[in-house]
This record gives sequence, C-alpha cells and structure tokens, in this order.
Amino acid sequence: MLNPISKNKNYLLTFVAVWVVIFGIQTLILNYFYDLNGLVSLVDSAVFNLLFALIGYNLWYVVRFNLRESPAGFDLIINHLITAVIIIALWITLSYFSLRFLYTDNKPYIQFLNDSLPWRAVTGIFFYLLFILFYYVILYYEDLQDKLKIESDLQKLVNEAELNALKSQINPHFLFNSLNSISSLTMTNPEKAQEMVIKLSDFLRYSLNHDQNEKTNLKTEFENLYRYLDIEKIRFGDRLNFVGKVPDKCLHHEIPNMILQPLIENSIKHGVYHSTEEVLIELKCKVENGLLIIEITNDYDPDATKKAGHGIGLTNIRKRLQLIYKRQDLLETIADKMTFHAILKIPINDNNK
Repeated sequence: MLNPISKNKNYLLTFVAVWVVIFGIQTLILNYFYDLNGLVSLVDSAVFNLLFALIGYNLWYVVRFNLRESPAGFDLIINHLITAVIIIALWITLSYFSLRFLYTDNKPYIQFLNDSLPWRAVTGIFFYLLFILFYYVILYYEDLQDKLKIESDLQKLVNEAELNALKSQINPHFLFNSLNSISSLTMTNPEKAQEMVIKLSDFLRYSLNHDQNEKTNLKTEFENLYRYLDIEKIRFGDRLNFVGKVPDKCLHHEIPNMILQPLIENSIKHGVYHSTEEVLIELKCKVENGLLIIEITNDYDPDATKKAGHGIGLTNIRKRLQLIYKRQDLLETIADKMTFHAILKIPINDNNK
C-alpha cells in the first residue's frame, strides 16, 4: 500500500508546509534564544528536521507492518516503544555526528550540541507520536471509507433485489387475470382472444425489456399503459372508460417504469370490476413545485372496495418510491364518497426541466 503522503497531493503539500514551518521556527529559536550564528542555526535545523522528516515518512511502513501482523494491544505498544527508541537514537546519532563533523572547530557550538541532546530526544518522541497518530488517523479514515463504500454497494444490491422483487409481483398478478380472460374468450370470441394474446405479448415484452432500467420517460410509460388498457378493455368492454389528460410538457420527465400500471389496475379492480355500468378512470398530469404530479381518479363503490381488500398495488408503489427517492410522501390516496384519488408525486431531475 502506497504511503498516503505520496499518494495524496494535498497530504504531500501539507507535509512539506509543516516541515518548512518547523524548520523556520527552530532556526529562529536557535538564533534568537541561544545566540547561535544564523548559518549555524540554519544548518542545525536543516539536519535535524529534514532527517526526521525522511524517517517520519518511512514510519508509514512500520505502521503497516504492525497492522499486518495484527498484534494484541499490549504487544502493539511494546513494538512502538522499541521502534521509537531505535529511531530516535538513530536520528540523534546521525544528526549529532553529522554536525560535529561540519563544526569540529566550533567549540561553543559543540558544547551547545552536547547540552541540547536531552531536549532533542524529547522533541524526537513528540515527532514520532505525531507521525504515528497521523498515520493511524489516515488508516482509520480510509478503512471507514472502504466500509461505507462496501455498505453502500451492499445496500444498493439489496435495494435492487427488493425493487426487482416488487416489480416481479406485478406481472404474475396481471398475467393471471389476463390468461383467465383469454381462456374464456377462446370459447366465446376466438378473434378477440387472439387480439388479446398479441397485446399481452407486447405488454410483457416491454416489461421484460425495461426490468433493469429503473426509470423511463412518461411518454414511453404512457404508451405502455395504453397496451395494458387495450387488454383490459377486451375484458371489461364499455364498462371501462379511460381518459388521459397529459400535457406535452409532462411527457419528457422521468418516472419509475411500470409505476402507472398498478395504479390503473387498482382503479379497475375497485371501480370497474364491481360495476355493471360505465366507470370513468381519469389520469391528469401537471408540474408543480419541482414535482411531476400524476393524479388518477375513478368512481368506486366503497362497500365493494372494503370486501375486495387493498392487495399489493399501493403498498408496492409506496415501497418502490421510498427505495428510489428516499421519501415516504410521494403517494397520496383520497377516498371521497364515490370517487377515489391516487396522487403520485415524482421529484423532477433538474436535467429534465
């Protein structure tokens, strides 16, 4: 695994900037408080700080090695204590003899160098702890990001599986009713049975082709809805009267595919199915407050609806909308005395305005 300092440009720039600041501060302290020559202060600070910067950069591999071995907490502390002693001793030894070699004849500086070893050792411990803390924070952050990504990917897979499961409930439910109708028509009206088989085939082909695409534009979805209605009109005849009022400005907006069909199916189930007279199902659409609002209304018999139950249609749609848009307020149902309203609210993607 690459050192995060070299892997990330921002980390590298911060690393360089921090050591430049430390180098400058130590140079000023040596020159101002210890009365060392400006050049001597500069060289002293450069040798000690740049050498530890190089050592600190490579401490990353010590941290990675310790984590790879996965030691217990106590063993990890002992490992770092031993490493710290070795590294600080190596750092002070190399820096000390390098500066003694450069300033052999400068007795006052050599005396200062000898006297400064204790506080330099303390400084080395401080630097070591900062590097180790920095590297562990980076590791924790990267591990956290990896876990969040894995969780996000898993959640996405779960959501996709749940969406597919929800959508898979639509086709068998509708297919069962259609096949029963076809079975009846083969005896009473073979031509209509053939027509219904063709329309059913087109409808199912659309459903299968769009199963993996989460969204489609309203125009495409509306075209498929008419395939479904053509099939249902064969079943119910004049009892089913559908009127769609969809302005052109609504047609290009995206909605979840196969979302309208169960709403119309619900209207047919609770309106047309229990009626002997014509039932009007009306679909309206408008854009308002960043939402594509689709309202479906139908006449119904409240007593018959109670007997029929609610089925999976509306529950299915609410779950799909919640999974896709992370909201629970996108489907509203209102039951008047004789009219049922289903109001679907789809957040509009800014790119589709």
